[in-house]
Amino acid sequence: MGVALVTPFRQDKEIDYPALSRVVEHVIGNNADFIVVLGTTGETPALSNEEKANVSNFISKINNGRVPMVIGIGGNNTAAIAKQLREEDLSGYCAVLSVVPAYNKPSQEGIYCHFKAIAEASPLPVILYNVPGRTGVNMTADTTLRIAREIPNVVGIKEASGNISQIERIIRERPEGFLVLSGDDGFTYPLMTLGAQGVISVLGNAYPKEFSEMVHLCLEGNYIEAVDIHHRFREIIRLLFADGNPAGVKCVMHDMGLIENELRLPLVPVSDSTADEILKWVNRL
Repeated sequence: MGVALVTPFRQDKEIDYPALSRVVEHVIGNNADFIVVLGTTGETPALSNEEKANVSNFISKINNGRVPMVIGIGGNNTAAIAKQLREEDLSGYCAVLSVVPAYNKPSQEGIYCHFKAIAEASPLPVILYNVPGRTGVNMTADTTLRIAREIPNVVGIKEASGNISQIERIIRERPEGFLVLSGDDGFTYPLMTLGAQGVISVLGNAYPKEFSEMVHLCLEGNYIEAVDIHHRFREIIRLLFADGNPAGVKCVMHDMGLIENELRLPLVPVSDSTADEILKWVNRL
């Protein structure tokens, strides 16, 4: 169970480093297996290059080697990403999470060539990230399997297409050792029953202990106990994404006293009606 960490902000919209420290301690102290730094949930597109470096260094120091760390490095300028991977200090990290290019809408051949260039430039293993709801293009099972078989430095995929048949085919036909991780909290349980190995989670920012328990029950083959946790969190997962991510999980974390309920434009907090629904669920839990 990996957690895609949020980036807390103060009311003046500057990064809240004491709150970020609390989040990291909360996640690590409640059984997260690894953390993902500078992913989508961290509002990375709204951070400057200097802020990204500061956040990365800060989390690395707070973590102090306690759990593995994955760093998000991706985009739609292949040459620029490759240059960053060659030049950036990635010490302390075990892998790079890189998303399918957004906006450009490349062909499947373009996606393959993009990741081939990134894998050749990266000093760390690469995890693909397929999230067509954000990027505007789906990386098909054919392309994922081609990359998995032909590019040794690509070791897995975070799959958030929501297409169960596509993901099941990747699980069924992947080469040995190729990881398939759910990129959607709500699909984690069903995908793990099909052979996925885990999740990179948003919910884990708030409830790492419970969600980690579900993932590990699945890994042990104890699907009967795991499904109870899946059902318990199904509604809150829906609500967390009702007004966009990470607005929903930040609402919960603010109620828990971990962070301020602040986002950077173009993202805004959840609506009052959604917040009421979320907090009613939190209180029931």
